[in-house]
Amino acid sequence: MKGVISKILRVVAIVLMGLTVALTLLGGIGTTCVAFGAEKYPSMTPLVPVKWLYQILVIVSIAAGMAGIRAIIGLIKGTRWSYRETLIVLAVGGAAALIQVVTSRILRGKSTPTDMRLYVTILTLLVFLLFRIPKIWQSVDFTRSKGNTPGIAGGVAAMVLGILTLTVHIWAAPTHTFVGFNYADVWHIPLTVTGWALTLTGFGLLAGSVLITPLTNQNQIETFEGAL
Repeated sequence: MKGVISKILRVVAIVLMGLTVALTLLGGIGTTCVAFGAEKYPSMTPLVPVKWLYQILVIVSIAAGMAGIRAIIGLIKGTRWSYRETLIVLAVGGAAALIQVVTSRILRGKSTPTDMRLYVTILTLLVFLLFRIPKIWQSVDFTRSKGNTPGIAGGVAAMVLGILTLTVHIWAAPTHTFVGFNYADVWHIPLTVTGWALTLTGFGLLAGSVLITPLTNQNQIETFEGAL
């Protein structure tokens, strides 16, 4: 029972990290229209004097998102540096989101959809910090790879990233539509290709962990029994 709970906790944590990384990357990419052309959109003109700040936030957010992908791979593999890098990525990404939220609220009165990104990042950071409690850490220790958990967690995380990427033009449309044009759909082809690649990769990892691993274990048992 303890082992099952441990696997569930690891999967939930990695999926949360995947969700956070997706929002961080998409948030950074989505902010480019404001960072480099706020004067083109009437509702964004109050941000023109601080375009330089948003340009920095775009770079930091995209960099944090890319580093987050590396951290997720590390968590899945159980590398020693993965947990530390995860905390750094969450702290940097969260700080960038917080600055953007505060600045947007002060200058234009609202900050959606960065609010959601900030809240998810904080939640994920709190979860990973709670996991460092000694008794919990003994079960979820991310410096060790356990059974088929990496494949399941990686598969689900990749699918979450893929689905979010494929649907970004839908859920981000309300805050990225200006004069009838949906700027969240500007990079439709690259985002679609990336989204499907992540989704299919995730499905493959998940299927491999759920189907192939039990068959391998069964073959090992039959081999052992045959040797006897």
